Amino acid sequence: MRILFSGGGTGGHFYPIIAVAEAVDQVVKDKHLLPPELYYMAPTPYDEGVLFEHNIQYKKIRAGKIRRYFSLLNFFDLFKTAWGILVSIFTVFRLYPDVVFSKGGYASFPVLMAARLLFIPVVIHESDTVPGRVSLWAGKFARRIAVSWPEAAQFFPEGKVALTGNPVRKDIVMAVSSGAREYLELEEDTPIVLVLGGSQGAVTINDAIIEALPEFVKDVQIIHQTGAKNFDEVKRTADAVLTGTQYKKRYKPYPYLNPLALRMGAGAAAVVVSRAGSTIFEIASWQIPAILIPIPEPVSHDQTKNAFAAARAGAAEVIEEKNLTPHILLSEIKRIIDHPEIGERMKEGQRALQKPDAAKLVAEEIVKIALQHEIKE
Repeated sequence: MRILFSGGGTGGHFYPIIAVAEAVDQVVKDKHLLPPELYYMAPTPYDEGVLFEHNIQYKKIRAGKIRRYFSLLNFFDLFKTAWGILVSIFTVFRLYPDVVFSKGGYASFPVLMAARLLFIPVVIHESDTVPGRVSLWAGKFARRIAVSWPEAAQFFPEGKVALTGNPVRKDIVMAVSSGAREYLELEEDTPIVLVLGGSQGAVTINDAIIEALPEFVKDVQIIHQTGAKNFDEVKRTADAVLTGTQYKKRYKPYPYLNPLALRMGAGAAAVVVSRAGSTIFEIASWQIPAILIPIPEPVSHDQTKNAFAAARAGAAEVIEEKNLTPHILLSEIKRIIDHPEIGERMKEGQRALQKPDAAKLVAEEIVKIALQHEIKE
């Protein structure tokens, strides 16, 4: 059995694929089948170590990005996409997988086009309330479509859609509170705020934290995932603004939180501040009061809608980027910490969002379709 994964080059696409790959391995073991051959096609491997750990072979392709704003790069990327489709057709033909699983995004388009031309079954998963253009197109010929939000089902053909929730990988699904403060060198009695800017970090959120950092650390400790490319600047600025203050050790910046540090941070945190992509479902699995700051609509069509869907479910508060100031953010953090009933209501909403079997449900359908394809062959 050969399964080919593809998706855009962000953690929001990559890590749910890993969660599904983990579940595929388990489903295959449960059914006493031969171990599957797993492949991942994208412009970059994103995290080669994780692919190696899960025995997933990487195949490089090119893919152009169509931006939602005017850019000359859109013109040049058309040629990149055309070349990517050509390479994908030959690569997919040589692999000839039994099923292709796509998380959407521009990077998956050449692979999906190749699968369609070669009559290979396709399964897609859509994480957002409003599907992206690639997922909308692929939904017309996909064998099965999994969605994280009930609002997304209306965009796809009836009879193909299943509300599965969003797959979350095993190594971060449970927050760990025991020993977290010691592991992260945090004070015992001061509330902790976990700040996540997505897999690439978020400059706007970073700036809001740093601008009023001396005021923040008077009241809370901050575990801050800055994003690797932003880390040096953030740390340098934080060191400067906190020089001479007694609370300097309350600020803990990290370029990236590995799974253990992320689970520890989640287990210790009283509030999490985050973007509004797939992380919403990770937060739901951790059961932490959340403040979501979505990427603005002109840049990302989906995160604002995701954030407000979570807010309607009672799972989070939303601060739109246009309204974000350091003092508004700090005020909202303190309001949640000072009023535990607010946090309890959010946790109740998160329990409604949480779908612990999401990866397994998707994996079972992938294996089922792959076996049917094997029989036909």
